[in-house]
Amino acid sequence: MIKRNTFNEVMVPNYAPSQIIPVRGEGSRVWDQSGKEYIDFAGGIAVNALGHCHPELVKVLQEQSQKLWHLSNVWTNEPAIRLARQLCDATFAEQVFFANSGAEANEAALKLARRYAKEHFGREKTEIIAFNNSFHGRTLLTVSVGGQPKYTEGFEPLPGEITHLPYNDLAAFEYHISDHTCAVIVEPIQGEGGIIPAEAVFLEGLRALCNKHNALLIFDEIQTGMGRTGNLFAYQGYNVAPDILTSAKALGCGFPIGAMLTTKKIAASFSFGSHGSTFGGNPLACAVASKALELINDPTLLSGVTQRQRMFISSLNILNEKIGLFRDIRAEGLLIGCELKEKWHGKASELKQLAEKQGIMVLTAGPNILRLTPSLVIPPQEINQGLKQLTEAMLALKMGLSGS
Repeated sequence: MIKRNTFNEVMVPNYAPSQIIPVRGEGSRVWDQSGKEYIDFAGGIAVNALGHCHPELVKVLQEQSQKLWHLSNVWTNEPAIRLARQLCDATFAEQVFFANSGAEANEAALKLARRYAKEHFGREKTEIIAFNNSFHGRTLLTVSVGGQPKYTEGFEPLPGEITHLPYNDLAAFEYHISDHTCAVIVEPIQGEGGIIPAEAVFLEGLRALCNKHNALLIFDEIQTGMGRTGNLFAYQGYNVAPDILTSAKALGCGFPIGAMLTTKKIAASFSFGSHGSTFGGNPLACAVASKALELINDPTLLSGVTQRQRMFISSLNILNEKIGLFRDIRAEGLLIGCELKEKWHGKASELKQLAEKQGIMVLTAGPNILRLTPSLVIPPQEINQGLKQLTEAMLALKMGLSGS
């Protein structure tokens, strides 16, 4: 049996994973090497939108694995074209670029925005505006655009012409944006930044001011897309459409794939040879994502996300009235953040460890926020069971019982 300490011997030390090693998953349940069962409220960080090993996704993957695995983009393939058509039919977009991850999708979006600006408005239109505490990936460009210095320390010099402004501060944005700005990138809900939803007036203001200054508006929907908020994409819950949208995470429900969606006019700036990806549009990934999109883009499933949100928030509020750990509980669909009171600041990771001991998998979003991103179809009985186990972890934290 492979041991957890082998990880420390053979893997680059940029992760510090849990001591358990999961080996099997089904729906919203996971089992580790010892056979211990866990309720999964983490969902692979908002990835496993249909749970683990969804039978229809498994079937599609098996079928495609017997047909065609890889071609490269010297040729195209049916699953890629089919998925691109589905995404265009379901959104504002007219054309799609496929990548392997959210970071690559955002990298493509930012490169496209700069190229489009230079082609249409001149070489001086280069500034990218992003927002404090945002997160857009780990490539050098996307980590620089993300508004969290802890992720860029030690990697300087960083790409230039990037400005960070306060999130949800429309006045600061209006004061700063100019005809020098080529693009604005924003998360409709800041995920890594603490589950902070954008105010409608903020996004509407970004749209209007981008129009005024001929800047492209990019929505990073890596975490909020594919049904997470109760809409297929979060922008559909606002009266705002972006020029470019990025998707990944739940797009493949666990099979790696990313996508950049945009209009034909903007996409034309990615002319032949200007950008590419060896594995982008892989037939296996696109076949799985096509079925995932078909299943998620369903009114019954999406309304179920809202119903499950109400279950979580109602129960969490009741728990918090009794235990009193959280200062605030925020949610958009099944993207849920529980912010610890000041007395327990810095304890989110400890609460996560305590939860794991109780058989419940959760996440953090910084040192003070417990994050829940469960399957969109998690059964109500598993919500209730998981919350009972989370209650025990909350009580253990309050009583000072260590999770380490």
